[in-house]
Amino acid sequence: MKHELPPLPYALDALAPILSKETLEYHYHKHHQAYVDKLNDLIQGTEFADLSLEEVVKKASTGPIFNNAAQVWNHTFYWHSMTPERTKNKPRGALAIGIDKSFGSFEKFKTAFSTAAVAQFGSGWAWLIEDAGGLAIQTTGNAMNPFREGKKCLMTCDVWEHAYYIDYRNARSKYLEQFWDLVNWNFAIKNFEK
Repeated sequence: MKHELPPLPYALDALAPILSKETLEYHYHKHHQAYVDKLNDLIQGTEFADLSLEEVVKKASTGPIFNNAAQVWNHTFYWHSMTPERTKNKPRGALAIGIDKSFGSFEKFKTAFSTAAVAQFGSGWAWLIEDAGGLAIQTTGNAMNPFREGKKCLMTCDVWEHAYYIDYRNARSKYLEQFWDLVNWNFAIKNFEK
């Protein structure tokens, strides 16, 4: 099975000025595309050649095949975790109740998530997840993700430098401050309700 670069759910300039067209051009067309291309090269003639992306992420041992498959999955999830519709809304319904129960309030959740994302050493991801204990924040290094561990991912923020360096240089905290205006709560709600 040949994996393809999934289409962005919005135009390259749709997240500006928070994330510029230039950032998305490099991040999506260079980085994300490179993971897709490398994955296709690596799985040729292997037991992973005919598996779905999700199956590869779950079954591959850590190493090049897993790293590239997970990065394709992570990036696709990240693009959908954001929206150009800057309604500045908050989670609603059962997700809002879950956030309040798990974190005390939406504002406390935002602070905890941003703190975890900024503190992630090196490259990685910050996730809002649901597991047996309820809602939680998890950070993962490099290509790792909670999906591989059987946890339900609700939304994510990419904290690899290529996600923000063009617009924010090394100021990851500034990127996180702005990220909240892009969060696609409808996507998070949909994932929560699955």
